[in-house]
Amino acid sequence: MTDESEPQAAQEREPEPRGNPMLAAVAAWLVPGAGHMILGRWRRGLLFLVLVGVSLAVGLALDGKLWHITRGQPLSYLGTFACAGLGIPYFVLRFAMHYQGDLVSQGYEYGAAFILTGGLMNLLLILDAWDIARGLKE
Repeated sequence: MTDESEPQAAQEREPEPRGNPMLAAVAAWLVPGAGHMILGRWRRGLLFLVLVGVSLAVGLALDGKLWHITRGQPLSYLGTFACAGLGIPYFVLRFAMHYQGDLVSQGYEYGAAFILTGGLMNLLLILDAWDIARGLKE
């Protein structure tokens, strides 16, 4: 006779953490892919670093807009949040290099889309690293 409560007990167990979720999330934000690398997922972390980096590089090559907060424009908060998702690269571009993009460039809007995509992708990678560190995801 089998005990049917065993599968329920196995399902109700707390997930086993694989690392520090806060450390993984902060590392993933600062350097795309670093959260996964800290958790021992080197290939995945390097792949994510390349993907976000290529998205950012294409956006910069097209002279895309790097968002910043502008008074009277509430949507600038969302764009800035998305771009700040890039972590250290955003702050280097924004404050050290004073990059803004070239409004008259033909690729300005496309470049902005690539930069935003890189930032939003990294925000999703932060959540992925968080879940892996907590043991909620393989």
